[in-house]
Amino acid sequence: MQINGPKIYFTIPIFGGIPVTQTLLSSFVATLILCVTAFLLGRKLRKRPGRMQVMTEKGVTVMTNMVKEAMGEHNARWTPFIAAVFLSSLLGTLLGMTGILRSSTADISTTMTWAVLVSFICWYQSIKNNGFLAWLKGFTEPIAVMTPMNIVSEIAQPVSLAFRHFGNIAGGGVITALIYWALSGASAGILKLIASSSIAVPLVLLAAGVGLLPLSRPKAGGKRRKLPLLLGALCTALAGLRLLDWLWSLTGRAWPQMNGIVTGLCWFAALAVLVCGIVLLIGHKKLPGILLTALGFLGICFVSEGPMGVPVLTLGLPAVLSLYFDVFSGVIQAFVFSLLTMIYISGNCPPPEEGKSKA
Repeated sequence: MQINGPKIYFTIPIFGGIPVTQTLLSSFVATLILCVTAFLLGRKLRKRPGRMQVMTEKGVTVMTNMVKEAMGEHNARWTPFIAAVFLSSLLGTLLGMTGILRSSTADISTTMTWAVLVSFICWYQSIKNNGFLAWLKGFTEPIAVMTPMNIVSEIAQPVSLAFRHFGNIAGGGVITALIYWALSGASAGILKLIASSSIAVPLVLLAAGVGLLPLSRPKAGGKRRKLPLLLGALCTALAGLRLLDWLWSLTGRAWPQMNGIVTGLCWFAALAVLVCGIVLLIGHKKLPGILLTALGFLGICFVSEGPMGVPVLTLGLPAVLSLYFDVFSGVIQAFVFSLLTMIYISGNCPPPEEGKSKA
């Protein structure tokens, strides 16, 4: 298994060569999505707002109130910048869930660029409010001996801000990748063992699965038993994969082979169809749910070059981890980064009265 940095797609032959990486592509896609969304939500505003306009105004109000509480009423003008940082961070992280794009926040260059930008804004505001000489004098306070420590602290601020955000997102991706790799190996080993056996083995697994599923039924007033249900579903799935592969082999055809990009797109589409089918089944819409689930399952089989290539054991746990690291952790890290940005900027943008008294 190899865990590498962002892939370089091509290099623009100007200024010594500008590499176009996965991070740059993800950042561009996130920026494009935010710009298009802002344009669509901001046009044709009405005095009697519709549902979408009400939700947009509610989001703007929440963001404005958050900035006012953290930075003060006089700093409400920073709301667009803070909202852009928060949404760029969140969307950049969520793009990694597509399986096609890489999370832009999992690259230190992205978070470090944001942190350096915040530092320049803080320095500019400090110089604007206090003057250049007063800004330099601030490094010698409270005593001149503290000057080296103050300079180091000023440099460490953007570094810590960048590494905190990058470390959490990149670390979550590495943990998810390691678990996915381990489960893929175990799944491949089990399926290879079943594939090398006779047709009797999948029939036995099918019988075991059908026999275990009724044991999961709850008793009177009790809860459904999860262990027999999981074991029965696993045995039934393994048997179904082997039987489907055996039926396909009777046709004498080979499973199609596709390149990496097409495989990724087809895998994502098939998985989306499968999830929609499961959601419909949960919503008690049996017929469309069964059709979409079967269609998504067959799509995954084709993408995996046969049913015995489907990583059965990877379905579930990595998805839960991805929801935690990409969704929950992504929201938290975007909020923390935005909150620290507000604290750093507000420290250099005091209220007008306070600024005049200092002057």
